[in-house]
Amino acid sequence: MNSKIGTADEIPEIAATLKAQGKKIITTNGAFDILHAGHVRYLREAKKLGDILIIGVNTDESVKAYKNDKRPIVALEDRMELLSALEFVDYVFPFAEKDPRAWLAKIKPAVHVKGGDYKLPLLEQGVVEKNGGKVVLIPAVPGKSTTGIIEKIRSVYCV
Repeated sequence: MNSKIGTADEIPEIAATLKAQGKKIITTNGAFDILHAGHVRYLREAKKLGDILIIGVNTDESVKAYKNDKRPIVALEDRMELLSALEFVDYVFPFAEKDPRAWLAKIKPAVHVKGGDYKLPLLEQGVVEKNGGKVVLIPAVPGKSTTGIIEKIRSVYCV
């Protein structure tokens, strides 16, 4: 079993232990379907904001609910394995909720990061700030997206 992959119950306990050791926790969340260079650059920048990077990964069912019924392309277990293989990612865990506020209230990150395609204020901003954290937007990488990759594949192979 990959020691970087945890459950929604385990990760808050791990975060509490690390915070007690003086570590600064950074969180982010998303589908991370078809891992690409935009994801890698985003997560690398997120890690620079603290010591421990924790990623909440949407379950397959939750991705279908907020994207569409054809997504995700890559199954949850594979998405978590790929993310956990990145050297700057410390922990990943699955979450099925519509939004991340419940687990953010438990983890209480110093920084919660989202991509530049989002705008402030974010739904989760209140819970992050209530617990002493801040929300940071990292600029999106132009031309790098899962949707773009899917569109390119369709244009090349579905003629």
